[in-house]
Amino acid sequence: MDVELSARSRQILEAIVEDYIATAEPVGSSAVARRHALTLSSATVRNVMANLEEMGLLTSPHTSAGRIPTEKAYRFYVDSLVALRRVSREEKRQIISHCRQSGAGLSGILKETSRTLSQLSNYMGIVVAPSFTSDVFRHIEFIRIGQHKILAILVSSKGAVQNRLIETDEEIAPEELIRMGNYLNEMMQGLTINQARERILAEMKSEKAQYDRMMSRALRISEQAVTVENDEIFVEGQARILDQPEFSDAARMKEIYEAFEQKGIILQLLSRCMTADGVQIYIGSETSLSRSAGISLITSRFVTSSNTVGMLGVIGPTRMGYSSVIPIVDYTARMVSRLLSEA
Repeated sequence: MDVELSARSRQILEAIVEDYIATAEPVGSSAVARRHALTLSSATVRNVMANLEEMGLLTSPHTSAGRIPTEKAYRFYVDSLVALRRVSREEKRQIISHCRQSGAGLSGILKETSRTLSQLSNYMGIVVAPSFTSDVFRHIEFIRIGQHKILAILVSSKGAVQNRLIETDEEIAPEELIRMGNYLNEMMQGLTINQARERILAEMKSEKAQYDRMMSRALRISEQAVTVENDEIFVEGQARILDQPEFSDAARMKEIYEAFEQKGIILQLLSRCMTADGVQIYIGSETSLSRSAGISLITSRFVTSSNTVGMLGVIGPTRMGYSSVIPIVDYTARMVSRLLSEA
């Protein structure tokens, strides 16, 4: 963010942001000077606050003489001021034990992870299961296992394998299956599995495919092999976020709840996080989660033993405890990656 602040302004902005996160009440100059033991008069603090408001970092509610941070202030705070605390020993114990206690395989681990994130943050925990279709295509092979049955083996660049049994209307010779595989491997190189499916569908509509029997067969079979499955998403703690005072308005609560109920919106938001390393932080309108501001999202990727990538995170108000939630999300992602690599 292109904002330059003096040491004094930074100190006062940090105090206001942290006070507002803690109380959800507008912060006045005397409270800043008193709570944070600043060697400054209330008048000096008030002048600095007025400058910060002119810069778009603070705003003044009509009902109060105090100030509250803007999205711009939260972004500056997260990028330049926040002091991340360490994940406590008890929090680490809960993360590890809760994620390991589930005996229901990957889905059980991820569901428990979303619940743990919600409990530790007191906001909403969210986990998106690894998606095979976001990987880059590497190889497809067809093996005849019956007169009208073919096993399609699809391999991603990360080594993940998906097998699919396909039934055909006619018998296809093994040598033709090899030619079909060679044709498709050349056509789909460098594409993600999703992009490969889109390419297949586009080719199926072309005149060339309609007049080339082998190409037409190959596209029909590969279209079944590269079927896109819905991403599995686990959400826990919607009620926790709606308990926050900024969402006490009934209309606002309804809007936020409806956004959470539409998992497609959340998946669309999280899909852009899949290619980014480390913790990602989206504040207010950066999330596009709802029509108005007020929601922040902290995410991190995790990786399975087959190198497919999933996403986990916490959704809360912009008045979120960033100093504690960021380390929790980071540690949980690293522990889930470690746990799934041992599976």
